Amino acid sequence: MVTKLHEAVVIGGSAGSFKVLCRLLNTLPIEFPIPIVVVQHVWKYTDGLVAETLNQISSLHVMEAEEKISPRKAHVYLAPGGYHLLFERDKTFSLSIDPPVNYSRPSIDVLFYSAAEAFGESLIAVLLTGANADGAKGLKAIKDAGGVVIVQDPETAESSYMPQMALKMSPAAHTASIEQIGELLLRLTATQETPDEP
Repeated sequence: MVTKLHEAVVIGGSAGSFKVLCRLLNTLPIEFPIPIVVVQHVWKYTDGLVAETLNQISSLHVMEAEEKISPRKAHVYLAPGGYHLLFERDKTFSLSIDPPVNYSRPSIDVLFYSAAEAFGESLIAVLLTGANADGAKGLKAIKDAGGVVIVQDPETAESSYMPQMALKMSPAAHTASIEQIGELLLRLTATQETPDEP
């Protein structure tokens, strides 16, 4: 039996998700073998404050994503405020100031759709707490492409609407508490060989 090689984790969240992200990243080891890419609904101008704060609590290196770079293992990349973050077909980042999607820029769906096309079945996606439906359609696209999809248990979410909508569209998604999400990520990536650095 061949173990599936996962190449990236994409995470989306809105209302209440910063606290969840802090707890989640705090559970992941410094040698986490693949990159993590995050879209949160944030203020237009954050001046890197979110990345700076997460760097203080995580053993992983947290930074805002930049155009044309290839994500690296043991790094967390955040969508900058006011920009959509997406993957090109060559798995490098692209930033866009296209109109908001689901009233949001950055939009979770924009990241998720592009990641599904770039990575297919080698992708892991996580959708956290939030107060709108952004991310639900993109999560389904990842599931349809063969990726692993994880949704925060609505019972543990500060705002349950986003995970509820995701589960409505992808009822077969893994449903997990914050602690279980970290355990799932570790289990899914535990036995694989890590991709070469770009």
